[in-house]
Amino acid sequence: MSELRAKEYRRFEEIKQVRNDRTEFWSARELAVALDYNKWENFAKVIKRAMIACENSGHAVAYDFPEVRKIVEAGVTKKPILDYELTRYACYLIVQNGDPRKEVIALGQTYFAIQTYRQEVADHFNELSEDSRRLVVRGDIKQWNQMLAETAHNAGVITNEEFAIFQNAGYIGLYGGLDVNDIHARKGLEVGQKILDYMGSTELIANLFRISQTEEKLRKDKVHNAETATSAHYSVGREVRTAIDKIGGTMPEDLPTPEKSIQQIEKEQMARLKAKAKEGKLMLDE
Repeated sequence: MSELRAKEYRRFEEIKQVRNDRTEFWSARELAVALDYNKWENFAKVIKRAMIACENSGHAVAYDFPEVRKIVEAGVTKKPILDYELTRYACYLIVQNGDPRKEVIALGQTYFAIQTYRQEVADHFNELSEDSRRLVVRGDIKQWNQMLAETAHNAGVITNEEFAIFQNAGYIGLYGGLDVNDIHARKGLEVGQKILDYMGSTELIANLFRISQTEEKLRKDKVHNAETATSAHYSVGREVRTAIDKIGGTMPEDLPTPEKSIQQIEKEQMARLKAKAKEGKLMLDE
């Protein structure tokens, strides 16, 4: 581990608190600062998205995001402010839903045990509804796409044009020659709608495998030019397609397009959490 990364990891370790019963937690207010969020309002939005992910993975929001009130000085007076005593799992969900442009977010994802999170999700995945499965896998894809973009850049995919060609190649391999525009049209989407937000869980899982395996291949093969990286992405996509064919699965382009987008599902989940809040089962900061 580099000296810089070790220093960043210590940032998370130093704000960890331990109760008398030896359970650990992180103050949401302190974590916001550690993750370079200057405004609590912006960080509160990330917390809400993480709460949705928490519920979808079969965990109790009230357990992983217990709400507390703290007294702070405001000029000459004191006032209570909202805070959360976050579990390690809650912290991971927060960094997964954080601003991907922040380098510290990627470090946080590693620190808060990505593999542990994935295993916990896998244990409960078959019990989830289709909408919840879509949210879980779409969240993983966001994380892996970020990692793939970084790895591809290190492999020589530098310009926007090169990256667009690189991304398209993976889809072409997986979708039997269809590129991003073809898939977009096949799904009947409007301008600005993302194809990944209109995939069912089965199609999302196929794309997650394509993305994660390409990222690993670029690193293991130590690829260092855009053309080779693009070829690798196409090959991985094609291999995933071949695997689907061998097991008798439905090709991704033939899978149905869900009526609801990922954003619509998230909005419904948020409304449901707010309804629980009104019933006194859960408290959300507005």
